[in-house]
Amino acid sequence: MPALVRLRAPPCGQPARPPRGTWQHGGVTAATHSTLFPRVPDTADAVLDGLDPEQREVATALHGPVCVLAGAGTGKTRAITHRIAYGVRAGILQPTSVLAVTFTNRAAGEMRGRLRQLGATGVQARTFHSAALRQLQYFWPKAVGGSLPRLVERKVQLVAEAAAACRIRLDRNELRDVTGEIEWSKVTQTVPADYAAVAAKSGRDTPRDPAEISQLYAAYEDLKRDRSVIDFEDVLLLAVGILQDRHDIADQVRSQYQHFVVDEYQDVSPLQQRLLELWLGDRNNLCVVGDASQTIYSFTGATPDHLLNFRTRHPGATLVKLVRDYRSTPQVVHLANGLLSQAVGRAADHRLELVSQRERGTDPVYTEYADEPAEAEGAARRIRALIADGVPAGDIAILFRTNSQSEIYEQALADLGIPYLLRGAERFFERTEVREAGAALRGAARFGGNDTLLDDMVDLPSQVRAVLSTKGWTTTAPAGSGAVRDRWESLAALVRLAEDFAAARPDATLSDLVAELDERAAAQHAPTVEGVTLASLHAAKGLEWDAVFLVGLAEGMMPITYAKTDEQVEEERRLLYVGVTRARVHLSLSWALSRSPGGRAGRRASRFLDGLRPGSGTAAGSRAAGGPGGIERGTGRSGEPGEAGAPRERRRGGRSPARCRVCGRTLTDAGEMKLMRCEDCPSDMDEGLYERLLEWRSGQARRLGQPPFCVFTDKTLIAIAEAVPEDEGELARIPGVVVRKLRHFGADVLAICAGQELAEDDEAN
Repeated sequence: MPALVRLRAPPCGQPARPPRGTWQHGGVTAATHSTLFPRVPDTADAVLDGLDPEQREVATALHGPVCVLAGAGTGKTRAITHRIAYGVRAGILQPTSVLAVTFTNRAAGEMRGRLRQLGATGVQARTFHSAALRQLQYFWPKAVGGSLPRLVERKVQLVAEAAAACRIRLDRNELRDVTGEIEWSKVTQTVPADYAAVAAKSGRDTPRDPAEISQLYAAYEDLKRDRSVIDFEDVLLLAVGILQDRHDIADQVRSQYQHFVVDEYQDVSPLQQRLLELWLGDRNNLCVVGDASQTIYSFTGATPDHLLNFRTRHPGATLVKLVRDYRSTPQVVHLANGLLSQAVGRAADHRLELVSQRERGTDPVYTEYADEPAEAEGAARRIRALIADGVPAGDIAILFRTNSQSEIYEQALADLGIPYLLRGAERFFERTEVREAGAALRGAARFGGNDTLLDDMVDLPSQVRAVLSTKGWTTTAPAGSGAVRDRWESLAALVRLAEDFAAARPDATLSDLVAELDERAAAQHAPTVEGVTLASLHAAKGLEWDAVFLVGLAEGMMPITYAKTDEQVEEERRLLYVGVTRARVHLSLSWALSRSPGGRAGRRASRFLDGLRPGSGTAAGSRAAGGPGGIERGTGRSGEPGEAGAPRERRRGGRSPARCRVCGRTLTDAGEMKLMRCEDCPSDMDEGLYERLLEWRSGQARRLGQPPFCVFTDKTLIAIAEAVPEDEGELARIPGVVVRKLRHFGADVLAICAGQELAEDDEAN
C-alpha cells in the first residue's frame, strides 16, 4: 500500500511547493491539515499568505454583497475566516461589528478557533439559533417584559402529550416523523391551519393524514403556551417577530452588526433567511458561501434557492467560484464529479467541477458482499489492515445512510479490537473524564510547585502525562473497546494536544495549557480522539478523513426506499456525493446482496454507481473483475475476495436458506437466525445455564473493559443455552460464535455448558 499522502501548511512566511501537475502558484498552502497551533500572522498582508487567487479574492472583497460558490474540499472556511481576519487586521472591519453565522455548534466553534489563530478576536461566530437566542435574552424584558420563557430542548415528549390529548395514537416512528413535520412547518412559517394545504403544494409525503398532523400541531402549540415554554424554532420566530414589530430594537441590532458572513448558505430555511434580512435592513455588506450540490437537508426546510437566486436579489454582487480541491486525491475527485455529472435539476445545473490539487492516490474499491454481516466484517478487516499500514484509527470513518445500520459495524470493529466512536455522542469537553482531567491540570498549574509528582518533570508534555496518569492515562492503550477504552482515548487526546502545544510554544507553562483548554472548551474546539468514526452521511457533513468506507450502497438504502420523487432521489445522490467527498486518500464503497446470511440475494448496487464502478456498464447481472477501479468482491461470512470471474453460485457456497428448527419457516431476521427459530416459537432454553452464561459474560466484560455484547450478544447466549453444545464443532455452528470468539471464549463456554465450575484463574484469563 502506498505511503499516506498528506498536505500540510508551511511555517508562516515560507512558500509551499506547488502541487505537481496542477496549476502553479507560489505560496499556496493546502486548505486542510494546517498545523494545530500556527503562529499568528504578523500583519494584515501576512493573513493573505498561502491563499490561492480565488480564496484571496474572497478575502479581499470586503464591501458589498459577495457570493462564494465553494465545492467540497476547496477551503471555503479558510477563505471566509481569512476574509474576516484580513478585514479586522487591516482596520477595515471592527471585530464587534461582524457576525458570522453557520448551522452547527461544531462549525461555529471551528470558525472561532481559526479566527483566534489569525489574531481576529472579538468577532461573533454563532449558529442562527445561538445568535437569535442571545438577542432574545437581551431584548425580551424591553420588548415583552419579564424573563424569556424556558427553552424545551426535546419536543418529542410534548408532541406525545399533544397526541394523547387529541386521542391520536402514534408509535415511536410516527412520533418522530410528526415532530419533524412540526419543525418543518415552523421553519417554513406555516401555521397549523395552513399545514394541509402547504404540505400538499410542497408534495410532502406526510407520515399521517395531513388533517391529523394539523390538529396535533395546534395542540402542541397550545401545550407550549399553557406551560410558558418555547422550542428551538420559536427562538427564530420570536426573534423575527420582535425585529419586525420593534423598529427601535431592529435599529439597535443593526447598529451593532454591520457586516455579515453566512456559511453553508445552501442550507438556510425561509425562516432563517427572513431573520437574516431583518438583521441586514437596507444594507448589503453580506458574504454568503455555499454549494448547491451539498443541499441535503431539504426535509428540514432548507433550500438552495436563496444561494442560487443571490445574484438576482443582488445584481451587483461579486461572484467567486472555488473549485481547487485540496482535500481529495484525483481518483476520489473523479468519482465525485462523475456522480454529479448524472444529476438533474436546478442544483445540478449549478454544479462545480472540482479539480484535485493533490498527487495521485489509490483507486476507489468497490466490493459486493453476500450479506450485511459479511459486509461489516469485511470493512472491519480492511480497516485493521489500514491501521497496520500506518493510517491512524481517528483518520478512518464508516458512513451509512441510517443510524440503524451502526450496530453491526460496532460489533464487527469490537470483534477485532478496533476502537471506535459514534458521531453525535457527548461533546468532548462535557465528558466526565475530561472535566476531571481539566480540574487536575488546573490544580497542578496552581500548586504544582508543592507536588512531588512533578519534581522530575522538566517539560510541559511530561508534566501533563504525570498529572493524567493519576486519572487513568497509561503509555499503552487498554485492550478492546468500551468505557475503559473511551476514557483512555479522551485522556490520550489531551496528551497529544499538550505535545502539539509545547511544540508550537516551547516556553509554554502548564498554566498556558490550562488557558488554552478553557478557550477551546468555550469554543467547543475539541482535539481529535483516536478511534474509527461511525456516522450517518448527514452527520458526516463538514468532516473529512484519510479513509472512508461508504457502506450499505444498495437500492432501497441508497437511494432510500421512501425517496419517490425526482427531487428526493436527487437529494439522495447529493448525500452520496457528500459521503464521497469526505475521503482524502482511501475510499471504499460496498453493498450486500441480502440482509442476512442465507437470505434471498435480491438486492443490487445503487443506481448512482451505474456507469462509475467497473463492469456496471455491461449487461444486467454481470460482474466484471479487475480493471482500473480496484474492484474487489465479497463472499459469505468471511468477507474475503472471491475468485475473479467465478460463478456467483460457487462464490456463495450454495448456501441454503435458514429455517426455524421449530416450525420450519424461512428466517430472515438476523436475531432469529442466531436462535435458529422464530422469536415467538417455543424455546427449550436451559434457564439455569443461561443465567450462568450471563454471569460469566459480565465478568469477562469487566476484565476486558468492554460492553457485555462485545463478548457475546444476548441472542447468542440464548442460542447457546438452547443448543447446549458439547464440543467446539457444535459451538462453532451457533451464529455469532466467530473464530476469534471460539478461540478466546470457547473453552469457558463449553465448560459452563458441561456443568463444570470455572476456577478463579480461568475466569480471570
